[in-house]
Amino acid sequence: MAAGEATWDRPSVFPRREVKWLTYLAVVAFFLWSAWGLGAAPGRILDGIGNAVTLAGDFVPPEATPRQRTRIVEKMLESVAIAMVSTLTGILVSVPIAFMAAENISPRPLYALNRGLISISRAFNAIIVAIIAVKAVGFGPLAGIVTITFKTVGFFSKLLAEDIEDIDMGSVEAVRAAGSSPVQTLLYGVVPQIVPRFAGLSIYRWDINIRTSTIIGIVGAGGIGSVLLTAFNRYDYGYVSAILLAIIAVVLVAEGVSAVVRRRYQ
Repeated sequence: MAAGEATWDRPSVFPRREVKWLTYLAVVAFFLWSAWGLGAAPGRILDGIGNAVTLAGDFVPPEATPRQRTRIVEKMLESVAIAMVSTLTGILVSVPIAFMAAENISPRPLYALNRGLISISRAFNAIIVAIIAVKAVGFGPLAGIVTITFKTVGFFSKLLAEDIEDIDMGSVEAVRAAGSSPVQTLLYGVVPQIVPRFAGLSIYRWDINIRTSTIIGIVGAGGIGSVLLTAFNRYDYGYVSAILLAIIAVVLVAEGVSAVVRRRYQ
């Protein structure tokens, strides 16, 4: 290389190589300390693998009496119904929140308020929300609908608001300059730009809600989860296996429907 010719070095966040390796060592040490403190000892992990193999053997073959099969079908249909209703209600609530949580079209106080609502919805796990919903409205599908609707708002509103913030404001200004009212500006300047993304998010969230609806029944919020918990408590692992296969089948069907709808819409 000729004298005085500049060389290129890959950018780094570390000022010196020693600092970089010390940081890596500190991260690895913290991970090992955390794992050991939480009881993730090698011996315990090996014992757990052996127990898991034994438990997997108890799951085979899947077994269910005619009455149990009927129960599985009824509760799976209930889970799907919960997902359908809560997806619709969640989207209906999410859309106005998303518009008010978009920084480029919403006043600052309204933006801050709705961003706070989205953060609250995203802060809690679905099981925690389901426990609260069961305490509020009692056991059954209504608690599941409340839970998944609440969780849908955090997910759907956040992503839709971010899409609104990424729109071409030139189109919005053109509609506004033509003398349109605020509502007309939204309908003709904003909505056409987010419709494709809106459809994709709706299908994706429905897919997530199908899976969530199969779990929240564990705490009494309706759906197949309650049957699964009962089967586990009775150590009826053949029945557990049959329920798990039913859940997998429904989730796979939902995945397929979601993929087909997204492909056709695009």
